[in-house]
Amino acid sequence: MNYKIIANEEELLKFIHWLPELEEGEKYYLALFSRKKYCETLIQSSDKTQLKRFVTEKDRFYNRLRQLEIPVGAWKLKNGEDVPQESLALYITINPRSMKKATEMMGKKCWDLMSRGNYNVHAEALSCIQKSKSRTCFIDFDIDTKEIDLDLQWLNEEIGEANYEILETRGGYHIMVNPTQASAFRQEKFGDKNWHVKIQKKYPVDQSGDQLVPVPGSYQGGFVPRFIKKTLSVEI
Repeated sequence: MNYKIIANEEELLKFIHWLPELEEGEKYYLALFSRKKYCETLIQSSDKTQLKRFVTEKDRFYNRLRQLEIPVGAWKLKNGEDVPQESLALYITINPRSMKKATEMMGKKCWDLMSRGNYNVHAEALSCIQKSKSRTCFIDFDIDTKEIDLDLQWLNEEIGEANYEILETRGGYHIMVNPTQASAFRQEKFGDKNWHVKIQKKYPVDQSGDQLVPVPGSYQGGFVPRFIKKTLSVEI
């Protein structure tokens, strides 16, 4: 019996299709966690235990996730406890990461690592990649509750129906806005670009910016994240 990372193949493939095409020197950054809040019987001090993080291109995305579906018990916590299936959650930075920026950052950190006797280059390199956003394709607004009215009509009128997507997660929603398109829409319709402030005032936004978001179609603590605004189509 293996762990299940992919819960809804169709939803996952729609998401991969939706992601921006990568430019030269770009990759997507993903991280698999065990989360205590999804499985309270876990004996771990913090909510998140990172099991694996990695980068991928779009054409290898699906297979990289399949590689995470290893035998149950192979994922371990630091205390040796088996990671329960229900605690798993997979996240991605939906803005591409720049390998050039990450390499430059890593070069500056190498001497610091050596001076401290820290030779964990692989972990440091992945941290540099996570921090090295290549370009802003989306600004993410994290709403940590479902006790709200999303009011899609309001969003359509304020930033344009084609300029955002909404991801439903286990505990709330992520409103992912294309800032270039949203600004152009508001400039043409209202003569301003104040959509960011308006969203912050309209919704109980916990955090916003370039963030990790749950991967649609994967398991997130027993829930399957999905786009809810519209149905995306892609041949499988």
